[in-house]
Amino acid sequence: MTRLVIRRATADELPACASLYEQVLAETFTWVRPDRLPTAEEFLADAEYEDVYVALVDDEIVGLAAFDASSNFLHSLFVARRGHGVGKALLDHIALRADGPISLMVQAPNIRAEAFYRREGFRVIARGAEPPPGFPWLKMVR
Repeated sequence: MTRLVIRRATADELPACASLYEQVLAETFTWVRPDRLPTAEEFLADAEYEDVYVALVDDEIVGLAAFDASSNFLHSLFVARRGHGVGKALLDHIALRADGPISLMVQAPNIRAEAFYRREGFRVIARGAEPPPGFPWLKMVR
């Protein structure tokens, strides 16, 4: 992989971020019925109050992170090119912007994401479940 650049997304890049969000959700959230997956529109609505960062390789968006700086909450971390350090680079970038511990929530069936966050020093501080037809979740902090 060539040089990886992490920076704040521009307003013009948000639709591409929303598309990547939908694409990665469809590929990885296999336990969720397709008609129940979050949508690009929901991502764009959240982006109005969150800081969205992009990971770029050769000017192509290969990952994104959405961070609510007011609460140090990592709302989204999605990577199209997994296994190349993109997620870690985004997480490290967010950590530099946080003014305290970072928290996040992971759906319990998402064992790959949970393993990634544990490797990066996060620990589970709470467990719960969304109302039916939702899924169990883990709240993690580092």
